[in-house]
Amino acid sequence: MAGEAKQGIIDGRAISKQIEAELTEEIASMKADAGIVPGLATILVGQDPASQLYVRLKHKACDRVGIYAEDQKLDASITQEELLDVIENLNTRADIHGILLQLPLPQHLDAKEAMQAIDPAKDVDGFHPYNMGNLMIGDEGFVPCTPAGVILALEYYDVDIEGKDAVIVGHSNVVGKPMAAMLLNRNATVAVCHVYTKDLKSYTIDADILVVAAGVKHLIKEDMVKKGAVVFDVGITEEEGKIYGDVDFENVANKASLVTPVPGGVGPMTIATLLTHVTFAAKEIE
Repeated sequence: MAGEAKQGIIDGRAISKQIEAELTEEIASMKADAGIVPGLATILVGQDPASQLYVRLKHKACDRVGIYAEDQKLDASITQEELLDVIENLNTRADIHGILLQLPLPQHLDAKEAMQAIDPAKDVDGFHPYNMGNLMIGDEGFVPCTPAGVILALEYYDVDIEGKDAVIVGHSNVVGKPMAAMLLNRNATVAVCHVYTKDLKSYTIDADILVVAAGVKHLIKEDMVKKGAVVFDVGITEEEGKIYGDVDFENVANKASLVTPVPGGVGPMTIATLLTHVTFAAKEIE
């Protein structure tokens, strides 16, 4: 999916708008032809402001394309057994095709057990071990939405991945590890760095594709980036009411051929990927 886009800046909002337009048409056809309405259930435990914001953004996006969305708002004091009961109920509902458990959970709850309780066929976040395992063998069905959004952007901007040197900074299960697998599946040569990496610059300076997801304000400076590199800034830090990424955007933009801003870069593509997964799940289940 190639698009007409401003060179230099990866416009996540433009990419997501195009995807949403395509999904709106597809979902309208599903409703008209087969009476299928894709359904997403989000599970929000407690009242964490950031989590509440993320859920609202996802629901608004669902509304824009015609996906039915409901929020299971649970008290922070809920027990593990009660949480698992909620998940099991959603697993059995025919009108719910995707289930999203908003993290983090209160400390007394076992997030790993809860994620594994979600039906893999409804795991639109791509975190279930079944779906993660499929990713590792090259079967990319439901995969984590943020790295999938990065791949989407690379395709949108016609960036050839095969044979390129890719460096990922951050080795989380949410971004770093699945990102590495997705790039390897496309025949990139991949290095994964993290907080224990010695001489980070020696890795990043050779990257044709650089994905940074460390959560450290302006970790990546201009002198750490190869001229002409494609740079994805997945990190976000709030400081004195301002939002910063992991990449020193203003200066790195002078060297990179393409770079994502924060905000407006990876975030919209992540949500667009989620919508795509819910739509796909509805077609598969029905």
